[in-house]
Amino acid sequence: MRRSDHGTGAKRHGSRPLVAPPPKTPQAPESQQQLAIAYVAGAAVEELPGDLYIPPNALEVYLEAFEGPLDLLLYLIKRQNIDILEVDVAEITDQYMAYIELMQAGQFELAAEYMVMAAMLAEIKSRILLPRPETAEEEEADPRMQLIRRLLEYERYKLAAENLDDLPRLNRELRQARAGLPKIQRTIPEPVVELSDLLAAMAGALRQAELFEHHHVSLESISTEEKIGHLLRSLEKNRFVPLVSLLDSREGRLGVVVTFLAIMEMMRGAMVEIVQSDVFGPIHLRLAGKEPGKEESA
Repeated sequence: MRRSDHGTGAKRHGSRPLVAPPPKTPQAPESQQQLAIAYVAGAAVEELPGDLYIPPNALEVYLEAFEGPLDLLLYLIKRQNIDILEVDVAEITDQYMAYIELMQAGQFELAAEYMVMAAMLAEIKSRILLPRPETAEEEEADPRMQLIRRLLEYERYKLAAENLDDLPRLNRELRQARAGLPKIQRTIPEPVVELSDLLAAMAGALRQAELFEHHHVSLESISTEEKIGHLLRSLEKNRFVPLVSLLDSREGRLGVVVTFLAIMEMMRGAMVEIVQSDVFGPIHLRLAGKEPGKEESA
């Protein structure tokens, strides 16, 4: 009955129905309706091969969020938004043990320090939960204090490490500016030298050569015997002869050396005497055996 009424109604209102049908969307081919799980050499792979073997422990997840048991405890405490001094050791111990069991169930290798901390928490929890004797004269120290001190110290060091890590670091936030020098190629034209240029250069060289003269200076040879004769002639003319006056600067260093050798040779032969009237005074020479009194009387 409804079909006939609905059909007559459509005829009464004409060829248009009361509600417009939804637009037809083009359907994708059946090969494109499934999602590809991988692409090999550009081709889509939609299902796993039947002979593919996946071992049970093929996927391993490594969690490195906690750097030790204290870091884990600090995370559990901060997650509850409570102060470290007001920590509930019993509740934190249960959460810590649950995390340890979860890691062991997931076949994660835990360090020995995690198990040591678990034993320490269990001991603190047992000391808190066990009843204390009423006859105790001295109050026992809070078993949580040692753990709280370690947590506070670890929190300070962790905060300092985070502050240091926030500083700009080379090759992380900072980069060294490296720029090479541009390569500039210059083309230098070859000089054009003519015959007139060579003749002018040769004439200039000849003019420069005329300004210089070469002299060959040869030193006159001075013998010790000649110098002794010269000294004797000087001493015969004067009674006292200063040593400085016997040194001729024109003869150079060689003449000074020969003069001293001649004086020492004359002293060894007892031909001259050295006289000095005052300390640090001038040195004089005179002939040996020549007395001043006899010469004055003569």
